Amino acid sequence: MPKKNMELSVEQREELIKALKTRFEKNMSRHEGLEWDNVQTKLDDQPEKLWSLNEMERTEGEPDVVGYDNKTDEYIFYDCSAQSPKGRRSVCYDREALESRKKHKPDNNAIDMANDMGIELLSEDQYRDLQQLGEFDTKTSSWVKTPDNIRILGGAIFCDRRYDTVFVYHNGAESYYSARGFRGSLRV
Repeated sequence: MPKKNMELSVEQREELIKALKTRFEKNMSRHEGLEWDNVQTKLDDQPEKLWSLNEMERTEGEPDVVGYDNKTDEYIFYDCSAQSPKGRRSVCYDREALESRKKHKPDNNAIDMANDMGIELLSEDQYRDLQQLGEFDTKTSSWVKTPDNIRILGGAIFCDRRYDTVFVYHNGAESYYSARGFRGSLRV
């Protein structure tokens, strides 16, 4: 299998940086006290992370900085699209779930897509943290990292926001719906 080209052209890089900077400046409440120039310095030093951010952007995740980890000296990006990213919906949870379907298989699964993009699925705690920054998934839902004890039994968990409350649900990992995708995180 040929290796993916994980480098952006100069034009793609400039377009992505412009979009990220504009989003950063429009949503300062998501990252109070952080400065774009410091974020861009980190991005300039890690082109492979730019590729992953571009994949988040390409699939309509609208990645934005949501924090900074002092211990690791990393900026934290989450998908901040109002609804679950359009380019990542109608997927079951993981490869095992995909292979277990006999009929009407989806095209992909959340875990493999995230791995291919170089990002992590949000955990339930990260999803709840995201919801402190705005109202997300008011019409859609998003798979989140599922604890092993649930996954071993065939289930997976997803979250959404309804009635001004964040809900956590379960479903068979093989299920997929047009309004369910996944949100990711990336550390730079």
